[in-house]
Amino acid sequence: MTEIETAKKASPRSLSAPESATATERPAPMARLVGVDLARALAVFGMFAVHVGPFPTPGGGVGDWFLGLASGRASALFATLAGFSLMLIAGRREPKTGLAGRQAKARIVIRAVILLVLGSALAMTNFGGAGILNFYALYFLLALPLLRLRARMLAIIAVALAVVTPQLAFGLRALLNESIVKSIDAYDPIARLSGVGLLDLLLTGLYPAITWMTFVVTGMTLGRLDLTSGAVQRRLAVVGPALIGFGYGVSWLALRLSGGDQKIMAGMPAMKDPGAMKDPGMAPGSFDMPVGGGLWGPDAWGLLAAEPHSGSTFDLIGSIGIAITVLLCVTVAMDRLPWLRRPATPIIAVGTMSLTIYVGHILVILALPGEAATPPRSASTALLFWFIVGATLFAAVWSRFFRRGPLEYLLNGATKLANSVR
Repeated sequence: MTEIETAKKASPRSLSAPESATATERPAPMARLVGVDLARALAVFGMFAVHVGPFPTPGGGVGDWFLGLASGRASALFATLAGFSLMLIAGRREPKTGLAGRQAKARIVIRAVILLVLGSALAMTNFGGAGILNFYALYFLLALPLLRLRARMLAIIAVALAVVTPQLAFGLRALLNESIVKSIDAYDPIARLSGVGLLDLLLTGLYPAITWMTFVVTGMTLGRLDLTSGAVQRRLAVVGPALIGFGYGVSWLALRLSGGDQKIMAGMPAMKDPGAMKDPGMAPGSFDMPVGGGLWGPDAWGLLAAEPHSGSTFDLIGSIGIAITVLLCVTVAMDRLPWLRRPATPIIAVGTMSLTIYVGHILVILALPGEAATPPRSASTALLFWFIVGATLFAAVWSRFFRRGPLEYLLNGATKLANSVR
C-alpha cells in the first residue's frame, strides 16, 4: 500500500477509550506523503548502487562517488522511512487506541510475518544475508510497544539507542565465537532454513536490529511531527546537518588524532582488494560478513569509525542526519515547488511500490546470465543506470493502470485479516 493510500484509509477516524468515542484525525497533507514516497525511491536507487554499482576504485568516476554516498546510508534511509510508515498505520499525529489500535498492531504483525517469509526466501539464494526484508520483520515487531509514544519520547529513545546500543553490540559480539554461533543456529529453524537466523537479525547480520532500531525509532519520531510546519522544518534543517557534521566530523577527527584510522585500514584487507568484497569469507557468492570480520571484530577502534555498516554511534548519528536531511529536502521541494511533481511522478511511483521494486531488482540480479554471486561480476555504472531506468519505467507504466504494485496488492490483501480483530 502506498503512503498516500495508507493515510487516506487510516486517518479519518481513530477509536479512543472508551471505544465508542471517536476523535477526528487531520489528514496528512498530500505534499508530505509524496515527499516520503520520493525519498523512498531515492533510497531504493541507493541500494541499487550498492548491489549493482561499480566497485570502489581509486579516482573512480560518478558511479564510484554515488556508490560511496549510498553505501550504508541508503539502507539507513530505507529503515528510517519504515519507521515513518509504521506511524501511518498506527496513527500519524494521534496514536490509535482501542479497537483501531489493536487492528493497527495486527496489520503490522501480518506485515512482519510476510516480510520474514519473503526475506528468508531471498536469503536462501546467492543474495544471502544482504537482503533487508527479514530484518524489517524484526524491526516491526520490536516497534510494537512504542506505537503510542509521542514524538519527544520517541526522540529520547532514538538518542539513547544511538549512544548505548553500539557499545552493547560490541560487547555481545565479543562473547561470540564460531562454536557458539553454530550452537545457537542449530536450534534456530529460521537459520537452518535460510542461513540467516534470529542471531543474525538481532546482532550479527548486516542490518542488526540492536543498532538499526535507532533508524526505525527516528522514523517513528518524524512520523509524529507535522513536517509541513515551518517551525518543524527549521528545526530539522538545523538538526539534520548538525548530526551529519557531528557523526562524520568527530569520527574523522578522533580517528586521525588517535591513529585509529591506520589500525582499522591495516585490519581490513577487503579494502585493499575491492574484488574481495564479493566474498568476505562466508558462503560463496554472498554478502554475509563473518562474525568478527572488519569493524565487527575485537578491535575497539571500530567504535570510533563512521564507516557504512560499522554500527558505531558516529555511523548511526551521521546516517540519521542524512536521512532527516533527505526527507526534509524532498518534502519541502514537493511542497514549495509544485511544478516538480509532474517530472518527478515516475520516480515517485518507484517509492509507492518499493517492496515490488526491491524484490524485483534482486531477482533480476540473480537472473543475470553467467552471474554466480551478488554483487554481479558485471557490476558497473552502466548496469546501475539501466537498473534505475528499468525500475522507473516499470513503476511509471504500472501506476498508470494500477493503484499499487504487485506485491503491495498482496500485502494489502493479507493485512485485511486484521479487520477481524476485536
